[in-house]
Amino acid sequence: MPEARTSTPRERYRTQVRAEIKDHAWEQIATAGASALSLNAIAKRMGMSGPALYRYFDGRDELITELIRDAYRSQADTFRAAAASGADLAALAHTLRAWALDDPQRYFLIHGTPVPGYHAPGDITEIAAETMAVIVDACAALPAPDGTDVAFDAHLEAHRQWAGDRPVPSAALHRALSFWSRLHGVLSLELAGQFTGMGFDPALLFDAELKDLLGP
Repeated sequence: MPEARTSTPRERYRTQVRAEIKDHAWEQIATAGASALSLNAIAKRMGMSGPALYRYFDGRDELITELIRDAYRSQADTFRAAAASGADLAALAHTLRAWALDDPQRYFLIHGTPVPGYHAPGDITEIAAETMAVIVDACAALPAPDGTDVAFDAHLEAHRQWAGDRPVPSAALHRALSFWSRLHGVLSLELAGQFTGMGFDPALLFDAELKDLLGP
């Protein structure tokens, strides 16, 4: 068996600097949002020149892509690990909430307002699809819900490419979309502070929405 290739000191240093750049980028995003991300400002914080920092990232879009890729990979890996441990749809919902609350800026980068002028590469969509695949499988494992919207289910039969080649009924796809949109709606409002001062527990609202999605 050939020995695994070990990284050189130069490669390890490059990896370390790129990680430090991303840490500073997250700090900027937390303060002013992703649209205000500035490589020159990060270079100044790190005591580097702008051109020196561009040896590690070609530009703002490449840095944003790395941050988005890391966020989606973290989300997908978290969901896949939960599913592997036997999590059902209810447990996946709480997995989603815990992941979002753990790092709201990471959550908003991929589920919030798109960064103006930025277009993500195709592999980002593929990583995001891993999370949805776990949700679709969990929905397919449940009995079909009562009183489904037959018209929309029929529409999904002709528009199911987002679910890949999974041979699941359209009712399961409908439930997966409802799960994703309604729970993200509650989470986004909670993390944005929209419930502050209203006097109720957002966790209980999240559970109530989940209960309604699961049905009897």
